[in-house]
Amino acid sequence: MDLKFDPKVAFISGSTKGIGFTIARLLALEGARVIVNGRSDSAVSEAIARIEVSAPGAQVHGFGGDLSTADVAGALASRFPQVDILVNNLGIFEREAFDQIADADWQRYFKVNVMSGVRLARAYLPGIKQRDWGRIVFISSESGIQIPGDMIHYGMTKTAQLAVSRGLAETCAGTGVTVNAVLPGPTLSDGNRAAIARRAPGKPIDEVEKEFLRRCGRAPC
Repeated sequence: MDLKFDPKVAFISGSTKGIGFTIARLLALEGARVIVNGRSDSAVSEAIARIEVSAPGAQVHGFGGDLSTADVAGALASRFPQVDILVNNLGIFEREAFDQIADADWQRYFKVNVMSGVRLARAYLPGIKQRDWGRIVFISSESGIQIPGDMIHYGMTKTAQLAVSRGLAETCAGTGVTVNAVLPGPTLSDGNRAAIARRAPGKPIDEVEKEFLRRCGRAPC
C-alpha cells in the first residue's frame, strides 16, 4: 500500500510502545518522516531503533518529554514547527472505584489524556490549514461511549476527546484537512499486560483473555 505520505511529517504522542508505537512504525513504513515521543529519552531511543530495524531507511526522529505540560508542548512545537499528521495517542488508565478517585486524579487524567491533544492541535492546526492538507487523529476509546464503572475518570477523558475532535472537524469543513477520533476496544498492549499481571499474578495471559471474551459474550463490555 502506498498512502503517499512521503514527505509528510507525522508526530505521534506516547509512541514508544503499544498502539502509538505501532502507528509510528506503520507510518514510517509508508514513507512519512516520523517523530516518536515518550517521557524519557531512553525509551524514545529504544523505540526509534526498533522502527529502524523494521523500516530500513526510514526518517525517524525523537522527542522526549511529558506532553501533559504546556512548557513541553511548546518546546516540541519550537523544535518541530511543521507537522502534517498529528496522532494524539498519549493517555493513561487504571481501574479505580468511583468513590476512591481523588480530585487530583480527575485533574491528572484530564491534563494527560485531553489537554495534551488540545495543545498539540492548537499548535499545529493553523499551519496544517494554511497548507490545506493534514490529518489529526485522536486515539479515543469505546470507553468514551460505554463508560466502565471502574474507570469513570478514564471514560470521561475519552468522551472529551470525541467532543474536541468533532468540534475541530467542523472548523475544517471545506478544506483538505480532516480531524477524526478512533475508538479502539480492549487491546492487549504493554500497559494492559502489566495491568493483568498486577490483577492476576501468575495467571497466563491467554487464560485471562479467554475469560474476558466469555464475559463480554454475556454482557456489554
